[in-house]
Amino acid sequence: MIDNNLTERIEAIANTYETIQMTIRQVIVGNRDLIEGIFISMISGGHLLIEGVPGTAKTTICKIIAHLVDYDFRRVQGAVDIQPADIIGVRIYDRNRGEFFLQKGPIFTNFLMVDEINRLTPRTQAALLEAMSEHQATIDGTTYPLPDPYFTIATQNPHEAEGTFPLIEAQCDRFMFSSVLNHLDAENELEVLRRERAGELDTRIYQVAPVLSKTEIAAMTVTAQEIRVDESVLGYMRDLVLATRSHGDIRLGASSRASIALIRGSRVRAALNRRSYVIPDDVRALALPAFRHRILLTREAAITGVTADAVIAEILETVEVS
Repeated sequence: MIDNNLTERIEAIANTYETIQMTIRQVIVGNRDLIEGIFISMISGGHLLIEGVPGTAKTTICKIIAHLVDYDFRRVQGAVDIQPADIIGVRIYDRNRGEFFLQKGPIFTNFLMVDEINRLTPRTQAALLEAMSEHQATIDGTTYPLPDPYFTIATQNPHEAEGTFPLIEAQCDRFMFSSVLNHLDAENELEVLRRERAGELDTRIYQVAPVLSKTEIAAMTVTAQEIRVDESVLGYMRDLVLATRSHGDIRLGASSRASIALIRGSRVRAALNRRSYVIPDDVRALALPAFRHRILLTREAAITGVTADAVIAEILETVEVS
């Protein structure tokens, strides 16, 4: 029996997503996959890691989405001199009142963007672990809850190594999905030039009213949890994860967090496609974002030029739905 109420709520999610896509396209050229990845991550309750070169509109996209979703947005620019207190905050003594008060850092927001996270020292990167995992921050032994909802996007430039600190496996694993952002293709690059020539390459989108509230996002999360996932699809997710742990070119396979990312993200993707059930194509579409930042290749594979994406693509070709 079809749940009409569920169908209506799924339609509402898909319609809202289309509205957001169309609105963002007024300002941003291309990057449809990134926008979808951000939307899926937000509704799934996870965080997103973006690898990409500078100048690919990462920050602009995040600001626009935060505006359209009515989120409080903060941005941190990664640098080696950033200290943990600069992100989570610090307790300051007020001489007039004779007591300490909390000067909250940018982490106390709904939507935190950390640009070039790999420029932060490992100690400062670690300050984000508790926030991303438990939605709280501990300052001078006192634990403070973060605003609800709380969502993190971090970026890093994979082509720059000087003055950077690669994320440790535990930090990478806290990101539900990852996205690789490349330069625009020829047609989209030409569209950027056309818009600049016409004087249309601006940020007038900030004049548009938000289309989603925090409450509505929370309701969408509940709706996504009602999307049906058959046992055969669950088995397919399991087989993909297990394949990363036994592949000859991989020395560290995907964790159980990857399994959770697959099921949560697949449900949201099904809703975006107006379905009340998950199909294997949803899983395949999210395998790369869920796996690529979680697996470590063997030294031999890395030396010979094998990439994580290529290994995952091979796994997708060989693992079948049971």
